[in-house]
Amino acid sequence: MTVFPTIQYFLGANAPTGFYSLYPELLLPERARAIYILKGGPGCGKSTLMRRIGARMEAEGLETEYILCSGDPASLDALVLPELRAALVDGTAPHVVEPKYPGVVERYVNMGDCYRTEELQDWREEIVACMAGYKGCYQRAYRCLGAAADILEDVRSTLLTQALSDKLAKRARGILARELRRKPSGGVGAVKQRFLGAVTHQGVLCLYGTALAQCERVYELSDQYGLGHEMLIHILTGAAERGWDVVACPDPMAPDRLAHLLVPEQSLAFLTTGPGQTLPCTPERRLRLDAAADSELLRRSRARFRFTKKVSAALVDEAVDSLAQAKAMHDELEALYNPHVDFDLVEEMAQDIGTQLLSMR
Repeated sequence: MTVFPTIQYFLGANAPTGFYSLYPELLLPERARAIYILKGGPGCGKSTLMRRIGARMEAEGLETEYILCSGDPASLDALVLPELRAALVDGTAPHVVEPKYPGVVERYVNMGDCYRTEELQDWREEIVACMAGYKGCYQRAYRCLGAAADILEDVRSTLLTQALSDKLAKRARGILARELRRKPSGGVGAVKQRFLGAVTHQGVLCLYGTALAQCERVYELSDQYGLGHEMLIHILTGAAERGWDVVACPDPMAPDRLAHLLVPEQSLAFLTTGPGQTLPCTPERRLRLDAAADSELLRRSRARFRFTKKVSAALVDEAVDSLAQAKAMHDELEALYNPHVDFDLVEEMAQDIGTQLLSMR
């Protein structure tokens, strides 16, 4: 039996503009055999059901990809089974998922049926109050992240001259020529988007382990000023044009820009590190992107950049604190709901769906 490494990503980000969703990238409905959309509120067992099914699929030797919740990385928001061309996903807000081909591909799973609703009526006031405060914490976090992103963009735009863009593009072309020559089978490679990192109630996380589970060779891009995208976008385009499938990982603080790039077929990863981030391995190559910037411009701006880093870090810390408050309120909600959930029914649903999935082999 093949044993697959644990693969975990995020598909949602707590971003400067609010919640940023990559959930349309979960699994293309046109290629999928089944997508189970779980509907239900806090504490009804959605994450529990997906973990039970994931464990069963792994035990059966099937590749399993876990999608973590950016609000609480200990919780699951989705499960992808590539070999079966199937997935399960929490389709409730903020990552609302609706069917494109209902009944043919997507199937609703009403986990609200697991609530013992009559018992919950006694807790109505507490639940309503907790819900209101929970949303307010997220709005405060997004405002802090927005301010931090604006300040960081000032630094990036100051350094990103045409000369620097040209230099990073040239270095990307060299890497492509050395590492990613045209795939013998030809064609154009597929690009899958996943967040490797997230701003969470635990701080700023990056799932480097997921990259290392798929790629033995690592290029570390040491990037103090948000310059990595200027190199990675050229590597992404070149790799796909040469026929290689790529996992493109946006920056949760700037989702329109790349932070990491994985080419699992070549066991090759390009991983960005910044302040407070350290790779859990020794990279094959380490590129200091700030060293490519104009040294005189860096010298003249050093004091301003130092101040900017300090202020942006404080703002991100404030955002994390707000997310921690939201997490505490969510825990209170789950504590209110959990005693009134029929977890035997959750287990029964997990068994039924697991059996349906295994019948697709």
